[in-house]
This record gives sequence, C-alpha cells and structure tokens, in this order.
Amino acid sequence: MIRLKDIAERAGVSVMTVSKVLRDAPDISPATKARVRSLAQQMGYVPNSMAQSLRTRTTKLLGLVVPAMTDPTIARVVMALEERACELGYDLLLSQTLHQAEREEACIRRLLARRIDGLFVTPVWRLEAKAPIYDELRQRNIPTVVLGHLRPFCQGFVNVETDDVQASTNLTRHLLGLGHRRIAYLAGPAAAPAAQERFEGYRRALQESGITVDDRLVFSAGTTIEEGEKAARQMINESAHATAVQAVNDLVAIGAANVFASQGISIPTALSLVGFGNVMTSQFFRVPLTTAGQPKFRLGAAAMESMLRVLRGEHPETTRLSAELIVRQSTAAPPPAKSP
Repeated sequence: MIRLKDIAERAGVSVMTVSKVLRDAPDISPATKARVRSLAQQMGYVPNSMAQSLRTRTTKLLGLVVPAMTDPTIARVVMALEERACELGYDLLLSQTLHQAEREEACIRRLLARRIDGLFVTPVWRLEAKAPIYDELRQRNIPTVVLGHLRPFCQGFVNVETDDVQASTNLTRHLLGLGHRRIAYLAGPAAAPAAQERFEGYRRALQESGITVDDRLVFSAGTTIEEGEKAARQMINESAHATAVQAVNDLVAIGAANVFASQGISIPTALSLVGFGNVMTSQFFRVPLTTAGQPKFRLGAAAMESMLRVLRGEHPETTRLSAELIVRQSTAAPPPAKSP
C-alpha cells in the first residue's frame, strides 16, 4: 500500500506538504500540487477513507433502503440518486427490504453500523401507527429522507413524493372524456399510501361527473404483473361489464392486458386500459399503454437536494412533483352499446 511518506520521499517534500496537496490546501503552489498529484497517480495512491472519516467525522456514505431493485420505478430514482451522489463525492450503500418489515429494520441497522451520514428509505408500508426503527431514527436524529408518501409511523421526516391524487384524477378524467362510464379499478395494497392516493383520484374524478364508485367494479390487484392477471380473471369471471379499466400501476395493467388478450378482448376496441408510472415496458407493450408519467429521475434528484439541506441542519418541506398524462393507443371511445 502506497503511503503519504512514500510519495513525499519520491517528491522530495514533507509528508505535511503531500497531505496539503491532496486536500487542495491553498498555501501550496500550483506547480508543487501538479507534481505531487502526478506522482501520487503514477504510484497508485488510494486515499484511506477510514482515516479521512476519523478526521472529518463524516464517512461520505449514504444508506439507501428500497423494496427491490427489480421495481422499474425504483431503478430510475436510484439512478438519479447515485449520479448526484457521485458528483458530490458520496457513495451509496444499497439494501433491499423485499417488502418485509423485519428485513427493513435489519437493513437500516446494518447501514447505521457503517456510520452513514444520511439515510434514504422507501418504507415498508404497514397499517400500524408506530414502527420502532423509525422511532429510533428520530431519537438518534439520523438525517433521513423518505422516498414516497408519509404515514403516521414515519411522520416528522423529510420526504419526496408524486402527486398521485391529481395524476390518477387526470387518468380517470381522460377515460370519462372518451365517453366511458363503467370504469373498473384494479387497486393496490391497502396499506400503501400511493395506492390510496391513486384510488382517491379515481373516486374524485367519478364524483365530478356525478358517478358513485361501484364496489363491483373495484378489484384488489397488488402491484405485480401476476397480481394484475389474477385481478383481470376475477373481473371477467364476475362479468363486470366495464368498458375501461384503470390500474394502480403499469405492471398491473400489463398483467391484466395479457389476460384480456388471451380471452379475445381487444384493447382498445372492446376495452380501454390505463396504467400508472410510465415504466419503459408500457411504451413498448403490444398496445402502447396510456399512463401517468411519474417524474422518477426528478424525484431522485430532489431527494438528494433534500438530503443536502438536512445534512446542513435544515428541515425542508415535502417535495411533491406532478405526473404527466401520457395518452397512447390503449384508450379509445367505448364500443357502441348493443341493441336489446
């Protein structure tokens, strides 16, 4: 391992001078800086981050806890976080909860043991008003930014989120504007605040048009393609007679579309379909999907900016970004009513 002493001997300067050069101290001449840095690079010197953290009392490490990297929405947020963190000289330590509360707590504790400077977390949603690990984060005053909506168990933290209510309202309005009145809804997990907001947007848009939510048109669908397929089969078996379907996210919509296609139900001729999220697959699906474009990259960038402010001792307000209505080929006017 190359030490500062080795570089100093080769450069003919003191160890203190080498240290100052590598810290870009202002009292060293540009020529000396250039010569010492060149030698350090040639000799393969790698800074000792542990020693630096002892001096500065910071590690330049940020923890990141997400449900799963296979989630296409999460992947874009993480990309933005990592890109901005790299620019600022931070490294991200990634953990996945797989939607398990016990695993979430273990992930957070491992990251805290690494002396992270701050934590980004997409919570495992629960109906309970308390979660011990979040109480501990508050008590220890760990700089924390929640990626998503707040709920009672994670109140008090800074967060970034999408305006899911408005985006979902716009999707339902789009279907209503095409003439649909029987719009089925494939709902997400009851404990997930984003799923709750999206259902609320659907309800509000129907209410604006004088339509009451029909429970017979609401189906539990979770968040995955497989759960979307299951919900679509239930909808067909129960003869919902919907002319349009709104899904809690794009993956559920795609799963439902697979089942509709297998049953000879043409999209959008016989049935219109909308998703939420604008994951890459939605654009290149067999019938390009009308959806709400979540600002995933901007959410990640906003989360990093919020973290910087928290690290400075500030407490920024919630960042709530709007989602864009993206109309593609999966929606059209409802088919003509059949003659009695």
